[in-house]
Amino acid sequence: MQNRLYVGGLAPDVTEADLLALFSQHGSVTEASVVLDRFTRKSRGFGFVTMASDTAAQAAIQKLNGTIFKGRTITVNVARPREERPGTGHTRPR
Repeated sequence: MQNRLYVGGLAPDVTEADLLALFSQHGSVTEASVVLDRFTRKSRGFGFVTMASDTAAQAAIQKLNGTIFKGRTITVNVARPREERPGTGHTRPR
């Protein structure tokens, strides 16, 4: 699946609707999300966009990677699968 994209360098006020509007200019978007901190609920500065096709995803990468969006230079590339992190499920050390 090459149509799920990582979008990094997002300004704190970027919303899912903003991502949808931006990426829709380059093809059909099936999903857009901004990753939030689980405790503060504030943006972590990155998100994911799923394009309807690999072709649309490649077009979005070519057109948007390294561009300025809401005052920040964004990174757009193919999302990598989430890796298992050691210690998941355990409480944080104090």
